[in-house]
Amino acid sequence: MRKLADNLWLLSYPLKVLGADITRNISVIRLASGKLIIHSTAPFTSGDIDSIKREGEPAWLVEAMLDHDTFSNEGRDAFPEIPYFAPPGFEERVPLAVQSLTAPPAEWSEEIEVMAIEGNPSFNEYALFHRPSHTLIVADLIFNYRRAPSLWTKLLLYPAMGLHHAPGMSKRFRGSITDKAAFRRSLAQLLDWDFDRVIVGHGQVIESAGKSKSREMFEKLGFL
Repeated sequence: MRKLADNLWLLSYPLKVLGADITRNISVIRLASGKLIIHSTAPFTSGDIDSIKREGEPAWLVEAMLDHDTFSNEGRDAFPEIPYFAPPGFEERVPLAVQSLTAPPAEWSEEIEVMAIEGNPSFNEYALFHRPSHTLIVADLIFNYRRAPSLWTKLLLYPAMGLHHAPGMSKRFRGSITDKAAFRRSLAQLLDWDFDRVIVGHGQVIESAGKSKSREMFEKLGFL
């Protein structure tokens, strides 16, 4: 695990789509209580599980959007006893008991804010804001590929995302927006948060100036 800030870590895993590695990022957040939020799932190894448990008590698994069910079974197998939170509708995709992110645990409220990204029901993404570290955590709302791990991945970025991919938004995500007014309202609310770092679901972490870079990207795409 790579430490990003006090009480915040990152794990990254290969994730192949059409032979290109788009990466899968996992955030581990430790609350003041010592309990851990594991944001997104992956094919956790026993070593990964031990590393996570060394930092605190795993207390919640989280998936932030409907399409992030790829490793849901592996995540549940790694942490079988803790509650699993996900967007409404996620339970229709996986044979697992999940709780809705529309009502996140009260224990999060002092340190974590949760917001639905409206206007794109097929993704039904939720953004999280970790106040103590000024970090925004997203799934597919923002990608960030400053560098691609292979030539094939570079070649796929343009048809998938267009010119802007550091940061950017996939054409598939943009094409799934059915209510642009609601989507714009969500972006305005998100940009009210005091974040500097952005942990994206795929690609590299935006380590600083994440708010201004995200705002600029949303403006270029015509959403602000």
